[in-house]
Amino acid sequence: MPINVWDYLREYDELRDEILATVDRVFRSGRLVLGQEGVKFEREMAAYLGVAAGVGVNSGTDAIYIALAALGVKAGDEVITVPNTAVPTVSAIRTLGARPVFVDVRDDDFLMDVEQVEAAITPRTTAIIPVHLYGQCVDLDPLMAIARRHGLKVMEDCAQSQGALYKDHQSGSVGDASSFSFYPTKVLGAYGDGGMVMSDDEAVIKLARSLRFYGMETVYYSERHGYNSRLDEVQAAILSLKLPRIDGWIDRRRAIAARYNQALAGTGIVLPRENAHSRHTYYVYVVEHPTDRDGVLERLAGAGINCNVSYRWPIHIMRGSADLGYREGQFPVAERKAQRIFSLPMYPLLKDEEVDTVIDVLKGVI
Repeated sequence: MPINVWDYLREYDELRDEILATVDRVFRSGRLVLGQEGVKFEREMAAYLGVAAGVGVNSGTDAIYIALAALGVKAGDEVITVPNTAVPTVSAIRTLGARPVFVDVRDDDFLMDVEQVEAAITPRTTAIIPVHLYGQCVDLDPLMAIARRHGLKVMEDCAQSQGALYKDHQSGSVGDASSFSFYPTKVLGAYGDGGMVMSDDEAVIKLARSLRFYGMETVYYSERHGYNSRLDEVQAAILSLKLPRIDGWIDRRRAIAARYNQALAGTGIVLPRENAHSRHTYYVYVVEHPTDRDGVLERLAGAGINCNVSYRWPIHIMRGSADLGYREGQFPVAERKAQRIFSLPMYPLLKDEEVDTVIDVLKGVI
């Protein structure tokens, strides 16, 4: 049988009875949208992060643009982020009519190079999105200091960092707001789409609740332009069921990463680095091959090891971003990494013998 980079079926087999009972309970409740399951999960997520409140929305992408809108970002503003993120980060900025402004990433951890941020600030800059990529947090203390000096908002993109720690803080609890994705592949994944806006700021939460529901605060009366973006009751209930398990799942991810680290040291594969200020969750286990990434992937696939690349193209060189005016060569670290990186199989129910098979096959093909 092939070994895939991710799989949910074993998790479903393990939780099937509880999930089906949960879904049945929701269906029998008579309320499928904006009911008590969503309220319960919002409170549980807020408690897990240690922030005031959360607002469940339809997707991680929606969580980004609703969070930005609730922070006051508007058309014509500039938002600083990185080019090696997933398309949704930038898509959300542009949905608001704002302009993404990129800074490069660091060579050792793929994360925002905070030292480049200040030079990218202009009079139109209103916010910064640090992307906590692959399961590890951007160095937030110096970033927050820059933001405070310039009166900017910080919105943490936590789509890949549920459960990660920055020093003693949960990912998503440091900035002015944060966004989470519950896409099925995530550390905390739904059985469909979903997302959440998190914040300690009561005004941000209140506005996000209005924006997700057509700008309404009372039924059928819109106070402002808004959207239709609601986390449904079935997904909220499933996520509540899974939330207490994620720390154990993160421990298992870290154990798999340690197994990879030990066995692959000295092979010529560049291994991921965990920063001293972080607890890495290894949402994905990203390695580099400096000369023949695509050849390695082809040979792995031929042996039944199906890996992934997150991501092959930095945003600024995609045709869909051509109108932003960037050119190839402007962000050399992100561009170089995109040619070298790939992700090994990583999910909590991956068996040790499967990890060992991946290691042995990888050693053979390189």
